[in-house]
Amino acid sequence: MSFFKEIFSKNIRLNIPLLENKGHEIFMKREDLIHPIISGNKFRKLKYNIKEIKNKKLKLVTFGGAFSNHLLAVAYISKIEKIKAIGIVRGEELHNFKLNPTLKKCIDYGMKLKFVSRDEYRLRHEKKYLEKLISKHSNAYIIPEGGTNEFGVKGCEEILNSNDIDYFDTICVPVGSGGTISGIINSSSSKQKILGFSSLKKSNIRVQINKFVNKNNYKIIDENYFGGYAKFNSQLVDFINEFYYNHEIKLDPIYNSKMIFRILNDLRSNKWNYGKKILLINTGGLQSIDGFNKRLKEKKCATIDFTF
Repeated sequence: MSFFKEIFSKNIRLNIPLLENKGHEIFMKREDLIHPIISGNKFRKLKYNIKEIKNKKLKLVTFGGAFSNHLLAVAYISKIEKIKAIGIVRGEELHNFKLNPTLKKCIDYGMKLKFVSRDEYRLRHEKKYLEKLISKHSNAYIIPEGGTNEFGVKGCEEILNSNDIDYFDTICVPVGSGGTISGIINSSSSKQKILGFSSLKKSNIRVQINKFVNKNNYKIIDENYFGGYAKFNSQLVDFINEFYYNHEIKLDPIYNSKMIFRILNDLRSNKWNYGKKILLINTGGLQSIDGFNKRLKEKKCATIDFTF
């Protein structure tokens, strides 16, 4: 039986009386519960990419940063499916330091890591650079950073079900490389509004998204909440802990927590200009918490705590 069996995530309603009194219905799609390691959008993006690699008996090359959910998911599934995997990691200086929990797990799962300079890493989308990689690694199949390609988008088109399309007028999703929101846009109704909350300020991610979609029923919000990608402060840590205490749902510090903080803040302050029936897509990514907590402890700050 294939590891990537058909999955339907459960929607749960968030009990927030103040917002419900204003007529809002807020649900969360628990993509984060698909698998403890290959959770959420990583499961979706890798499903058809891995099928292609196995059919053609290729090795796998992909990209990611020091705390990449994508690298860890690829390393894990490559071990399960007995695929040779190479991860190209942003930051050549990391090679000389003690590896963080994410990168250590990648190695433990059998992934070979190659650390490159930030200048070289910026070439990861360039045709000549990719051709050079393919020539260096014979029989290589390259999965882009974040898993966003046609196969990745195809997998993400399976996130929404018919009830989601019929019932909700607004769907909210974190945005990194653009693949998850592209799949959701493709499977959504043109009457729905898809809001993407980018992890990067002024990301210009619409250019990437528009390669995969033929609808314009979406908007990207990229206002650099909490300082940008992988940045955080005590307010965000407190919010993650409080959200878990109130709802027993764990949020990651890079994508989902920032999106949900922004949405709830706008709703409470009457700055929300979208629909009343709202679906939040929880894309997972909890593996990054160990690394973040290590940094917080070094700064003698409060940590993300799911032990209430």
